[in-house]
Amino acid sequence: MANREHLALLKAGAVTWIEWREKNPQIEPDLSAANLQGDNFRGANLQGVNLSKVDLGNALLVRANLSGADLSSANLYNALLIEANLSNANFSVANLSGAVLTQADLSHANFIGADLSEANLRGAAIAHANLIGTDLRGANLRDADLGAAKLIRANLSFANLIEANLIAADLCEASLYEAEVLGAYLYKTELYKANLNKVHLSGAYLLQANLSEANLSEADLSWTNLRGANLAGANLRGANLRGADIRGANLNGVNLQEAIMPDASKHH
Repeated sequence: MANREHLALLKAGAVTWIEWREKNPQIEPDLSAANLQGDNFRGANLQGVNLSKVDLGNALLVRANLSGADLSSANLYNALLIEANLSNANFSVANLSGAVLTQADLSHANFIGADLSEANLRGAAIAHANLIGTDLRGANLRDADLGAAKLIRANLSFANLIEANLIAADLCEASLYEAEVLGAYLYKTELYKANLNKVHLSGAYLLQANLSEANLSEADLSWTNLRGANLAGANLRGANLRGADIRGANLNGVNLQEAIMPDASKHH
């Protein structure tokens, strides 16, 4: 439970809170399980604070500093976290459904089992974050940086990943059903056994990506760069590969039934 004194200081306003934190740097504030629903913490310094099980639904956390904070099992439904610093924070099993995290820093944060469905993460920095099993259905990740992020078994169905950076990210067994991934960067991205059914990858950069045993049925792979990609055992039934560059790609055991193939001239 939250420490009453810490909670009172926080509720007293930004100035009081900042002064107290500066005077007592050794104290780790405990605000766990507090009800802070709809409160205004714009620009607040909540670095390293224990906010586990806290209710911050609809709260205003624009440009707040939550780096290294513990937000496990916290409720941040529809919270405004625009340009907030969430690096190295723990959001395991937290509810961030519908939250606005545009341009926020989520690098190295832990989102194992968190709910980020319908969240707006446009332009967010999410490199090296742990998103294993995270629910990102319908999330907006346009222009987001997910470089080297762990997205194993993550649900990205219907997500917007247009022009996102997924270089060296791990999406093993992730679902990208009907996701918009146009023009995204997937160099050396791990997509083993991923569900890419009906995914829109037109113009994406998949150089040396691992798509072995992936389900790419009815996927739009037109004008993609698949040079040196591993497609062994992948299902490309009904996929559109018009204009795709598949030079040096591993096509062993690929199901290409009803697929639209690139021009023969591209095979040289």
